[in-house]
Amino acid sequence: MPGSYAAGFLAGQLRPANTTAATLYTATLKSEITRILIANTTGSAATFRLFHDDDGTTMDETTALVWDNSVASGAYVDLQAYLDGAGITIAAGGSLGCRSGTGNALTFSVYAVVLDAR
Repeated sequence: MPGSYAAGFLAGQLRPANTTAATLYTATLKSEITRILIANTTGSAATFRLFHDDDGTTMDETTALVWDNSVASGAYVDLQAYLDGAGITIAAGGSLGCRSGTGNALTFSVYAVVLDAR
């Protein structure tokens, strides 16, 4: 149904070449993450992790949103907010991080809206 999804611009995109956690998006102003797409472009399943640190870039068990979720070969995961205000709010200076269990297997795309800075 057109218009039923929360809006957003492509705020970050990353295809990790290794299995180290990396910053996918850092908010310069308070933002709402409205959609995260993870695409597996390889011939084998791969796992991923997502992290949210509202005041830095810690990417470990203490900031985990998703831990070792598997994406089948050629498949994708679509995490989205269907209504305005239903996404993940990230404070200015906060970050969203990702980690692939296999290097060069997953492409992460994050969409966001900048919230009123007042």
